[in-house]
Amino acid sequence: MSELLPGVTGVLVLADGTVFQGIGVGAAGDVVGEVCFNTAMTGYQEILTDPSYMAQIVAFTFPHMGNVGTNVEDIEQMSGSAETAARGAIFRDVPTAPANWRADSDLDGWMKRRGVVGLAGIDTRALTLAIREKGMPNGVIANAPDGKFDLDALRAKAREWGGIEGLDLAKDASCLQPFVYEEGLYSWPEGYAKAAETPKYDVVVMDYGVKRNILRSLVSIGARVTVVPASTTAEEVLARKPDGVLLSNGPGDPAATGVYAVPEIRKLVDSGTPVFGICLGHQMMALALGAQTVKMEQGHHGANHPVKDLTTGKVEIVSMNHGFTVDRDSLPAPVKESHVSLFDGTNAGLQLEGRPVFSVQHHPEASPGPTDSLYLFERFAGLMDARKA
Repeated sequence: MSELLPGVTGVLVLADGTVFQGIGVGAAGDVVGEVCFNTAMTGYQEILTDPSYMAQIVAFTFPHMGNVGTNVEDIEQMSGSAETAARGAIFRDVPTAPANWRADSDLDGWMKRRGVVGLAGIDTRALTLAIREKGMPNGVIANAPDGKFDLDALRAKAREWGGIEGLDLAKDASCLQPFVYEEGLYSWPEGYAKAAETPKYDVVVMDYGVKRNILRSLVSIGARVTVVPASTTAEEVLARKPDGVLLSNGPGDPAATGVYAVPEIRKLVDSGTPVFGICLGHQMMALALGAQTVKMEQGHHGANHPVKDLTTGKVEIVSMNHGFTVDRDSLPAPVKESHVSLFDGTNAGLQLEGRPVFSVQHHPEASPGPTDSLYLFERFAGLMDARKA
């Protein structure tokens, strides 16, 4: 496309040359990333601050965003920078003004301050359909209030970006030094709970890009939570004498992060310490146990995904956010599949027979999303109780 329509202040340019024209929102400028779609109807602030979206541009399929505004409490990443979360956001309609008692800012202003480039007014249905048919493309999202864009340069930038496959992004999303987290789950009207004065468990969290609500969920089962960098060795973790270890969510290719993480995970598993993996942590757990991971065409991103817990027969609606998956056919004995996606049959969980080790692909902390799988933190607590007995 050589010319833009009048009034266009924002564009999305894909690597194949496709251009979506609309209205720029959020921060001015342009960023490159992998374009995915998310089907959640709520929780846009939690989504845009989820470190698992690092190096990605999120297109929301629900047309109306912004009505609950933003606030300082619902940020999921530990850092405040968009560099370690979603790079851009795409909306069908221009974000609306906030109408919620918890809001302290509108979505557009919050995106400007964070440096998140946004685009509104495009046909998100067409974009979603293209992703479903062709996979998640590389693209550049640009916001220029003066309406001036060099489309050829943006196309070249999208084409030349190497994509997420092969990238270890966890090292940048992780903390730099250990710290203790002491905030529990939110309860209205009290707010976030305080940690117990006498913790029941000591849990070490391997931070590959951990979400706050995972840490809150651990605090709320009575854990003293110590978060350590992704590069921490198993020996350093075990020296803390934890009752359990959690492998967190995070961005990037699990095989790339697994180069240094997987050998340490194997040592943690062999130690007999209860280990619980979530999302990227699940994928690297699978690698440590001898399975394989593969890149997905469109991934799973949303708060309405049906998953079956094969250990109980229960079907849950869960929150998911991943572009890689564990190859279920590569699971070796004695690894058993514990959860499966009812959308496409992909693996959604595993457990190691005879060991206090399990992991899930979805997000039991449910931020955003339903709380159907919050019980998994209690399952983790049960494994720690058994080991302490």
